Amino acid sequence: MNKLTLKYELDIDFNLVAITCPLKDYRLCYYINKVTGLDLHKIDDHEIWQDPQQIFYFGRYNHEDINNETSYYLLNNKGIEGGTLIPEMKVTDFFLLVKNAIDEELLVWQINQINNLKDVVVASEIDPHKLKSRENLVF
Repeated sequence: MNKLTLKYELDIDFNLVAITCPLKDYRLCYYINKVTGLDLHKIDDHEIWQDPQQIFYFGRYNHEDINNETSYYLLNNKGIEGGTLIPEMKVTDFFLLVKNAIDEELLVWQINQINNLKDVVVASEIDPHKLKSRENLVF
């Protein structure tokens, strides 16, 4: 009997900003919206299946920039009822995932604006290819 092996590679076509901040997600969204001009709003929670018996839910906010065809997602790294979205980055509280970012200067400006918020400890761009759990960011 022949054995068929499927290989797949994740489509990692987004920029990722790690944010460490003690604020609640809705409060951070308010401040990010205020300083960047985005309109992040709550959408359905992001689900991660750890095994068939265990599902973790992570808060998710979205903004669609129709003019630039860019999507912004703010994801909580801490699950609603436990769990961590990206376990190797336990200190990080949130991730800002930017799909189809075409203007690198705009992204750098947005990161600087987020860093200037008084409650944000740090916000920095990270390479999603270096994360072991990067498949948790694909939706």
